[in-house]
Amino acid sequence: MTIRELRKQFIDGSYTPLMAFEHASNVLKERDGEIHAFLHAYDDARTHAEEATKRYEKEGENAPMLLGVPAAVKNNILIKGKPATAGSKILENYIAPYDATVIARLKESGPVFMGDTNLDEFALGSSTENSAFGPTRNPHDTSRVPGGTSGGSAAAVAMGAAQFALGTDTGGSIRQPASFCGLVGIKPTYGAISRYGLIASGSSLDQAGILAQTVDDAEIVFDVVAGADPMDSTTITNETYPTVPLKNTYRIGIPRDFLREGLDPGVLQQFTATIDALVKDGHEIVDIELPLFEKGLAAYYIVQPAELSSNLARYDGMRFGLRVPGKDLTDEYRKTRALGFGPEVKRRIILGTYVLSAGYYDAFYGKAEAVRRMMREELKTIFANVDLIMTPTAPTPAYKLGEKADPLSMYLGDIFTVPVSLTGVPAISLPHGTVTVEGKELPVGMQYIAPWGGDKRLFDFGKKFHDRI
Repeated sequence: MTIRELRKQFIDGSYTPLMAFEHASNVLKERDGEIHAFLHAYDDARTHAEEATKRYEKEGENAPMLLGVPAAVKNNILIKGKPATAGSKILENYIAPYDATVIARLKESGPVFMGDTNLDEFALGSSTENSAFGPTRNPHDTSRVPGGTSGGSAAAVAMGAAQFALGTDTGGSIRQPASFCGLVGIKPTYGAISRYGLIASGSSLDQAGILAQTVDDAEIVFDVVAGADPMDSTTITNETYPTVPLKNTYRIGIPRDFLREGLDPGVLQQFTATIDALVKDGHEIVDIELPLFEKGLAAYYIVQPAELSSNLARYDGMRFGLRVPGKDLTDEYRKTRALGFGPEVKRRIILGTYVLSAGYYDAFYGKAEAVRRMMREELKTIFANVDLIMTPTAPTPAYKLGEKADPLSMYLGDIFTVPVSLTGVPAISLPHGTVTVEGKELPVGMQYIAPWGGDKRLFDFGKKFHDRI
């Protein structure tokens, strides 16, 4: 059922939040031993479901929109009193002292938090294989990855243990898992949702977002959590960007040259079929060129590690998290970070520190930021002529666990998503068919990109084109 369908039955009493909790809890118990979507299942979830059931009996239609709806939260988003590990040994025993803004706003609307979900350590990766607590598996084929870094959140929704889940997206970490797991995944305009209470990876890139079964479900959650926040100076208001109008049909740009290499034949077939469906639905398709988008991957893997190396300097064993005793302060730093961080985190810290070092800052980081600015200008020109841009979300369907052990081959899987994060525009991944691989039907997603502040255009388009088919 959708959120609206659940709510209707909650109100008339034919189904209750307690029944929804029991269903989700049974799925979690039956499947999560194999899937490993969750790091922690919350023992107070039943109590909250019982309370929600009683509230519907009293409040009926006046109850908050999300009251009693099962939800999951990526474990780098703080929930007061709950573990917040970011998938890392260095924060294994850390308990969140306050609620992230997105959690505080959700609590006002009353969903039942089933638990927190697995992720690549400090949101670094594309497969949820880099968690210090073991990998997550794709519910569609447990020999394959669910995508990353929000793979735990995606798997939780895909297997039916949550109606929706919160994730974070730094370079595609919501959209790519949505594609691999057959879900809707929204990465909002940078600043549309507060980052207060999110464990930082790349501060100019990180953005909280939503994974759900339908576009309408994602929009309902977005409306609850979005908005300016005095605790986050980067949040935006309705006046930050020019109004992005909604239309009956949209002019959609296709960067065909950008798609010419590395695209799985099955994904290409679904991409072509989606274009045909769009034309049949009355939308206009135009070819566009995005030459600087091809530089996005290189720029991203300079900017993101640079910001990460700065953000992770705080994990030194002195203030919170893991502490390994040493013979002196420097020795404690070294031992704590050596034991607490995994290989991918160390790799990016080293890379980020290098590109920020004296003599290399201008050669690498400065140029990457210049490319980033040029990419924004390129998009402004493109959006003067089209309403949306469409690409595949990922160049392949979900791949096997361990298949992309080489970091570079995994990084290349982000080629369509990282330019969006670098430029701060919103994008949504919508499921569009499947690809048959080794006898399994694997989902494929298409990414739609809107101008800055165009989140509602993405929801409008998605509901018209996707939710009704």
